Amino acid sequence: MTQLERLRALQRLLDSAFRVPGTNIRFGWDAIVGLVPWAGDAVTAIVACAFLVQAYRMRLPRIVQLRILINIAVDVLLGFVPFAGDVADVFWKANARNLALIERHAARPQPARTGDWLFVAGVAAAVIALLSLPLIVLYWIIVRVGSSW
Repeated sequence: MTQLERLRALQRLLDSAFRVPGTNIRFGWDAIVGLVPWAGDAVTAIVACAFLVQAYRMRLPRIVQLRILINIAVDVLLGFVPFAGDVADVFWKANARNLALIERHAARPQPARTGDWLFVAGVAAAVIALLSLPLIVLYWIIVRVGSSW
């Protein structure tokens, strides 16, 4: 069994091992283990790092490796929200996204696509905005309090 076949099996196990009866909605152990607050999401994130390790071993472009890491991080952050995070696990399917990235770039070594760069840039911009928000609020409070004196 090749490493990509192992990753495909892991992805099926984590994202689509089970089906909701009467629907096409599939879920895996990621959503089930994620029901355990904090620890479940941490465990599945550690397991999901197998995709990142394989991307590194295959010498995929660093931007693709970063995108895989961001997919894992989004999955973990969504998982921190009780119940809604578990529902998000059913639809986000970070492992399927990461496997698709690996397969796309492993078939023929190719440079990262514009979409990869835009995705990473968008996430970076969102993180910067979120980190800046408390500073903006603090500035606004200081200006309001200072003008009333």
